[in-house]
Amino acid sequence: MTERKLRIGLIGSGFMGKTHAFGYSAASRVFELPLQPELACLADINEEAAAKAAAALGFARSTGDWRALVTDPEIDVVNITAPNAFHKEMALAAIAAGKHVYCEKPLAPIAGDAREMAEAAEAKGVKTQVGFNYLCNPMFSLAREMIAAGELGEIRGYRGLHAEDYMADPLSPFTFRHDPTGGGALADLGSHALATAEFLLGPAAGPITRVLGDCVTVVSERPDGKGGTRRVEVDDIGRAFLRFENGATGSVEGNWVATGRTMQHDFEVFGTKGALAFTQQRFNELNFFSADDARGRKGFRRIEAGPDHAPYGLFCVAPGHQLGFNDLKAIEVAGYLEAIADRRPEPFNFRAGLRIQTLVEAIHASSRASAWREVG
Repeated sequence: MTERKLRIGLIGSGFMGKTHAFGYSAASRVFELPLQPELACLADINEEAAAKAAAALGFARSTGDWRALVTDPEIDVVNITAPNAFHKEMALAAIAAGKHVYCEKPLAPIAGDAREMAEAAEAKGVKTQVGFNYLCNPMFSLAREMIAAGELGEIRGYRGLHAEDYMADPLSPFTFRHDPTGGGALADLGSHALATAEFLLGPAAGPITRVLGDCVTVVSERPDGKGGTRRVEVDDIGRAFLRFENGATGSVEGNWVATGRTMQHDFEVFGTKGALAFTQQRFNELNFFSADDARGRKGFRRIEAGPDHAPYGLFCVAPGHQLGFNDLKAIEVAGYLEAIADRRPEPFNFRAGLRIQTLVEAIHASSRASAWREVG
């Protein structure tokens, strides 16, 4: 492997912070990277939390001040996994300091902020990445290839869903996700469904051009942790009907009160010659229906992930042994590092993150107006 180091500064050590740290560690061992990531510094809410997380995740140094990390000349990439409302301030500070920036989704809860972030990065010439690691699944790449190659014929319909139940209990406390600056279920989970829809159908059906939204708040108040309650103004469920450029129609849903669903990121694609079906709960499989099958032999058949579906073979030489969630982040990290080294375009940069937030805002606006909304 190359000895050229890329020094990583991570802000936040929660669920996604750990996933990013694991992704860097795994990517450096699985892929022949053009740059070797070095876990240089971790910033968290205070010095004690930062030091504890840095020791656990393998970072050389720690700080309780994210601003010190951003301006540190020893940091090459600022990796943001802090609450959504802080993404803009942190990213703009990092860009101003000339750092590459890797930010978890959503890029920003407001499209105008996401645009400012994208334009700042482009003006400065730094490389950016937004964390949509579900798109790194080899089964997604296979589905996209099959759709683009015409194996499904003309695309007619799409259904996408991302549902979880971590907000299903009405007594669970108010968090940063419930604040209007956090975005709501559509931005938090529905963004994955929207990104998947355009990733898969883009080559064949074009982008989403019109939306009809229906966003609802199911739990209107939540405990504030101080003996009282706080009003919830964001959506618990966000749904939308979609129209694609080629005339295909579809729907997506983001739902964080889906009782019993710990992780459901599913899609179905329907064409004139066939169909595809996928569920994240079995994300090493893709189900394909061909209309050309003989009568009495028709049905969905399972395609199982294996070394023929790159980069699966770099993780395991045997089919059916399966990749995991953190492996998808390692694939995402590898793609981003290749972009920083100018070996490929940025896989999902801030401009792409802006596109998803633009769709989210169009759906919210459509829901408020109870009318179809054009998407630029």
